Amino acid sequence: MSLTIHPVVAINNVTVNGHQLMWSLVSRRCVDRAGTRFFMRGADAQIDDNNTYERLMRAALETPGIYFSYGYDLTHTMQRLHSVASDFHKMSLASRADARFLWNGHLLKDFAHQQFERFALPVIQGFVAINNVTVNGHQLMWSLVSRRCVDRAGTRFFMRGADAQGNVANFVETEQIIERGGEKSSFVQTRGSIPLFWSQYPDLKYKPAMVLSAEDHVAAYTRHMRDQMQRYGNQVLVNLIDQHGKEESLERGYRAAVASAALPGVRYEPFDFHAECRGMRYDRLTVLMDRIAHEQTEFGYFLSRGGTVLLRQTGVFRTNCVDCLDRTNVVQSLLARRQMEAALRLLAVTTSDNQHPHLDRLFSTIWADHADMISCQYSGTGALKTDFTRTGKRTRMGALRDGINSLTRYYKNNFSDGFRQDSIDLILGKYTVSEGEGNTAPCPLRRDRDWKYVTFPSVLLVAVSMFCASAVLPQRYSNEVLLYLMFWGAAIGATVSFIFRHGKEFVEWPRLDGGGLAIAGPRGPPPSL
Repeated sequence: MSLTIHPVVAINNVTVNGHQLMWSLVSRRCVDRAGTRFFMRGADAQIDDNNTYERLMRAALETPGIYFSYGYDLTHTMQRLHSVASDFHKMSLASRADARFLWNGHLLKDFAHQQFERFALPVIQGFVAINNVTVNGHQLMWSLVSRRCVDRAGTRFFMRGADAQGNVANFVETEQIIERGGEKSSFVQTRGSIPLFWSQYPDLKYKPAMVLSAEDHVAAYTRHMRDQMQRYGNQVLVNLIDQHGKEESLERGYRAAVASAALPGVRYEPFDFHAECRGMRYDRLTVLMDRIAHEQTEFGYFLSRGGTVLLRQTGVFRTNCVDCLDRTNVVQSLLARRQMEAALRLLAVTTSDNQHPHLDRLFSTIWADHADMISCQYSGTGALKTDFTRTGKRTRMGALRDGINSLTRYYKNNFSDGFRQDSIDLILGKYTVSEGEGNTAPCPLRRDRDWKYVTFPSVLLVAVSMFCASAVLPQRYSNEVLLYLMFWGAAIGATVSFIFRHGKEFVEWPRLDGGGLAIAGPRGPPPSL
């Protein structure tokens, strides 16, 4: 079976940056290649496979936060665009795009010829917000752009750590841009999974065990950091994970890799976020900010006036927690706020005594929206702790919303992220549908569940139903009713215990072998024909 899907998109203009338009994808339509249906006619299983592949492609395209522009290169930072030869800007947007952030790179591979250049546009996934704001009579354009990397892309529990090439999961480059007339400043930060060989596959537990593989962690860390230093300069590694408990082994492994590699220009800055901010004491984050303040001043930010470069950013803060979502976003927003205040003072827009409630509210809202978007793309739900980002303080209502989001994450990470991982692998070309798949070649979609997958949930459903009936229906309770309750209660306990003991067999695993996850799962590789 072969499958070609052409996305036909409806688009929504989200902002205007001078004469350059930014667009986000808001709807799409997938069209089968002519002849695909005819080829499969009479083969119900192949038709089902084709429909599944279409649903996977739609799921990838329906993920929020897909952007493109006809005139502005969204894949590059301002500093990179000012550091290239003049011929670079004569190339088409697609041909000069940074491949790390090109989410439609696989779809464009058949349109590389020069005659198709004007039809091929780079697409990024991440977050874009551009806002016009007036501060002390100065007209400013404040923008926030985040670019998710296609290398080792995936979902929360199925994609962690680093690979042998040094690529890490959930790597995001975030750029804050301030413009006033011909003056432009840019501040770049990065986030990404801890660059070691580690995994945390879902197994029905709320927090699955983190497993460090018996591989050369220093080599993976070194490859990743050398690539980062070549691209961004010096690095401060802000590690926000717990230094005790379940995350302790990961923190120790990261610390050991940093010490063993001893790369110049790299500094490790651990900060136990949960321990330091326990009891909603988020004011304790000033301890971290004070420790890294001198390096933020040293690294600086990019600044140009009329096309002339005045300042360059010489290093970045690489921030991570376990997911690189909630804790990470809080700290990144604090770094971005400090840089914005410094840039506005340098541009003589504000002084240290000025108060700007409107700008503060806008900043907090956009960074909280940014947190929700990046979290939705990786974990399937909005971010946690956004009440602090939005209001500057932790609230009980925010903690309640975090609880709801955490429960939603639990369900999605265990029972729907396998499908989401497959959709990402398919659109990025990490898995390609082979000719004759499902006919002369095995189809990975056709993997039967183990008998336990249906049997034990069914037994649990019956046991819960009988327990509730025995507890509610009798008009009076006797020893016989008590025995029934004990029996069905024991059946519930035994079934739940078995299901959690074999949790990985009840999780929805990816079926496409885009990154070895299908084989790593409990069902193994697809059967041969």
